[in-house]
Amino acid sequence: MIDSHQHFWQYCPEDYDWISDEMAVIRRDFMPADLRETAASLGVKGSVAVQARQTLGESQWLLDLAAADDFIRGVVGWVPLAEPAVADDLAALASNPIFKGVRHVVQGESDPAFLVRPEFNAGIRAVTRQDLVYDILIMAPQLAASIDFVDRHPSQRFVLDHIAKPVIGADGPPSRWRDDITALAHRPNVSCKFSGVVTEVAGELWDAELLRPYWEIVLEAFGPDRLMFGSDWPVCLVRSEYDRWLEFVRTMAGKLSDTEQERVLGGTATDVYRLDVSV
Repeated sequence: MIDSHQHFWQYCPEDYDWISDEMAVIRRDFMPADLRETAASLGVKGSVAVQARQTLGESQWLLDLAAADDFIRGVVGWVPLAEPAVADDLAALASNPIFKGVRHVVQGESDPAFLVRPEFNAGIRAVTRQDLVYDILIMAPQLAASIDFVDRHPSQRFVLDHIAKPVIGADGPPSRWRDDITALAHRPNVSCKFSGVVTEVAGELWDAELLRPYWEIVLEAFGPDRLMFGSDWPVCLVRSEYDRWLEFVRTMAGKLSDTEQERVLGGTATDVYRLDVSV
């Protein structure tokens, strides 16, 4: 199986000021050997490394890590999408076949109109020309704007990260999130990662019954062919060990056919990111 979403970093306080006291458990270095030790014993055969810093330097560093460790099957990095040099930056990174996509931390943008900025959309068109994936990182209130954004780029492959981070609470899935994510799923060029869910739980404790409705909604919306497992490791450690999160997803997927389980647990990510899993 493939883990479609994990991060590596060398911890430096000034670079990771978004890590709050609540997230003290991830205030340290996380490198490929840490993930391999945890994941390989659970049957995970490879991963997609996704950016945490918004720097070109980190994108190249992730590619360097991948060159030294074939557990990393793909890299989703960062480029300055709104800058005139974006086409050159993308061409340089995409010359490495391990570079599979791009992400921008839209959830951190204060401008509600960020996704309609002409210069940002010009950058997305450059991503499309390079035949790369764009990972959508947003919060649930940004879903409506993301639908309009996706409609501007019908030829672009998109992956929605972390099911758009709805609040996870005892009241169940917010109706607005459910409606918006269902509408987004009507766009056939969008896939979805079931990842980053436990860190949105309102409180430290979670169980299968709390998360099950969210799984059922995205499964119905995207279907197994466009839904993929992601750990969001090491950020998930704030609320869950890797093995517990993986076991939950495997249990949920266990109600599907063998073919559908294979899609969620590896096939969808392999196809969308065009990963080489022959190694």
